Amino acid sequence: MNILELFASGSGLLFLVLSLVEIAPIKVNPWSAIARALGSVINRDVIARLDDISRVQRDTQRRLDDHIKLDDERDADMHRAKILRFNNELLRDIPHTREEFIEILAEIDGYEAFCRAHPDYQNNRAVHAVANIKRVYAERLQKHDFL
Repeated sequence: MNILELFASGSGLLFLVLSLVEIAPIKVNPWSAIARALGSVINRDVIARLDDISRVQRDTQRRLDDHIKLDDERDADMHRAKILRFNNELLRDIPHTREEFIEILAEIDGYEAFCRAHPDYQNNRAVHAVANIKRVYAERLQKHDFL
């Protein structure tokens, strides 16, 4: 079959038209559209499975994010509990070493960093305790009368 016979039949003419449209600067790509249509038909089951996996993954990510948030809040609660307990000991005149003050100041730093990073976290329960611990530490540091 020569080229003239090919063009004489309808398939050759169709091939030529589709190829020219593909090359033309028009944004219509018939070969790409045909390939996409065939690909979506062939891969329908795979695409549906990927959609299911993607949905499950989003749900798992949401649950993980919720768990991390809860864990971080528990950690901040533990920092706050240590701060409040230390302040309570100061209010009851229980003496502490300089190292204990340094440790509680590190707890305060971690707690305050968490509060700055999470403005929705309820922070107002330890503000006065933190201020009192820092005040007492400054006094002890000035007087050199740690335990």
